[in-house]
Amino acid sequence: MAKDRTKDLTQGTPWKVIAGFSLPVIGGNLFQLFYTLADSMIVGRTLGADALAAVGATATIVYFVLCFIQGLTGGCGILLGQAFGAGNEKQVRESVSASVWISALFTIVLTVLCCSMVHPILRMLNTPVDIYDRTYTYLFIIFLGNGATVFYNMISNILRALGDSRTPLYFLIFSSLLNVVLDVVFIVPFDMDVAGAAWATVLAQAISAALCIVFALKRFTILHLSAREWRFSAETAWRHLKVGFPMGFQMSVMCIGQLAMQAAVNRIGTSAIAGYTAANKVDQLSVLVDNAVGIGIANYVAQNYGAGKMDRIKKGVWHCFLMLTAMNFAMGALLLLGQSFVVPMFVTNPTAEIMQYSKDYLFTVVPFYFFLGALLVYRTAIQSVGNTWAPFAACVIELAARILCASVLSVPFGYRAVCFATPFAWLTALSLLIPVYIVLIRKLDGGQSTQTKT
Repeated sequence: MAKDRTKDLTQGTPWKVIAGFSLPVIGGNLFQLFYTLADSMIVGRTLGADALAAVGATATIVYFVLCFIQGLTGGCGILLGQAFGAGNEKQVRESVSASVWISALFTIVLTVLCCSMVHPILRMLNTPVDIYDRTYTYLFIIFLGNGATVFYNMISNILRALGDSRTPLYFLIFSSLLNVVLDVVFIVPFDMDVAGAAWATVLAQAISAALCIVFALKRFTILHLSAREWRFSAETAWRHLKVGFPMGFQMSVMCIGQLAMQAAVNRIGTSAIAGYTAANKVDQLSVLVDNAVGIGIANYVAQNYGAGKMDRIKKGVWHCFLMLTAMNFAMGALLLLGQSFVVPMFVTNPTAEIMQYSKDYLFTVVPFYFFLGALLVYRTAIQSVGNTWAPFAACVIELAARILCASVLSVPFGYRAVCFATPFAWLTALSLLIPVYIVLIRKLDGGQSTQTKT
């Protein structure tokens, strides 16, 4: 099979292979965090706390849509990675074609559906009247740019499935820097208010997605499909949807719990939204690093599963878990030691009330980062060997836990219960995933042993 500049993840020491693959993804995610932080910092420090709250009030629903897109395209990438690991070039090309067709279809569906639902969404989230108009403007523009998000994630997942995690990093860095420049230009001299921040995000991602696709086509000959290979295949598309759609739906279901948390915070008021938004932004440091390593283990497991190397899967999952535990401990310590500096990064002269809301969130969530790392490693490993029901079931459990804390326990226990919803959800999901992983690996080991004897 022609490898181009792709990378085989079925050879080498597992932890070194996963770390080498994950580091560029971590770098990309950190730059992604950088430009979302820059977005919020520029909005908060130039337009004020109300504007920060307007942008923050949409954060969870934007993340909800992003999770679906990442899950959908990531699921397609898993099948591509399995085909690449098995050395089946024909299936690799079929997978690329199916990914593009599915991405085009869902771009249209998501954009129309999301843009038409902005008012109902904001009412459901109990958006305060004083920031409603700004929140609507920001969210509508972000939804118009769904296509850029879909195609950037599509090409990124295709390249990662082929072992290239560097190219998406380069274009994400470019996108991040461009976003910051456009933020300043649109908000300050052009005086576009929160609409400027939204357009900056959409345009930066669209330009980055287009350039990444052009570059990938020039660099990877395996992506050069003939007219025959570009033809739509319902069978191939359905095979990819059977993995991608449950993953996208599953990741979105996880976000429904976060929507319940956001709605509970929105009921408290603008100060709570501002404090929660600031803490949530820096909390994304751990989430993005863990997700990056999750992408690494997903592609590692997919390729090794395609190659039939179960021992490497077990070693890789264990190494990945140890790496994430160490990183989460370091990041947690950093956030807790620096928690007094969080809100001032986003709001000039913040009130004591806003500061307290931010501190309460961090001191409630950060000590439980261990569970987040374990959750991502085991859920991703299970998904990457083709099992979608267990991660989905864990997702439903996680959703129930978040809603219980955010919507029910927040009534007697207040804001702290909303914050505790996150670690409680992680723990309850793990209670299913770890036993399933153990049983699944034993089953796959047994199947491999039988084939070897035969």
